[in-house]
Amino acid sequence: QVRLVESGGGLVQPGGSLSLSCVASGNVFAIKTADWYRQAPGKERELVASISVRSELTYGESVKGRFTMSRDSNTNTVSLQMNSLKPEDTAVYLCHAQIVSTQFDTSDYWGQGTQVTVSS
Repeated sequence: QVRLVESGGGLVQPGGSLSLSCVASGNVFAIKTADWYRQAPGKERELVASISVRSELTYGESVKGRFTMSRDSNTNTVSLQMNSLKPEDTAVYLCHAQIVSTQFDTSDYWGQGTQVTVSS
């Protein structure tokens, strides 16, 4: 069984920073690809950042230059460093990953989400 667990959300003032982590645990051989999404009340789910199997990074237009995604294959963790936060970044942030299990099956998994609130 595989689980994705996010952490690092919270309340921050505009202009501040937060770092989110998403740890894959259980029968994990490797994280193949991963994405961070966010969903604000009344809005559609938005793709924030992605990392490919070759570690190529892509970002949504609204976060380019402010957010940085990374992957640590040793700890099966993906992270999202968020700088220069704005009130419009307020949302639940969700981690999604394609994970290769120890039986070498590949499946999609979602974390439970972590709330990020940017407010003064």
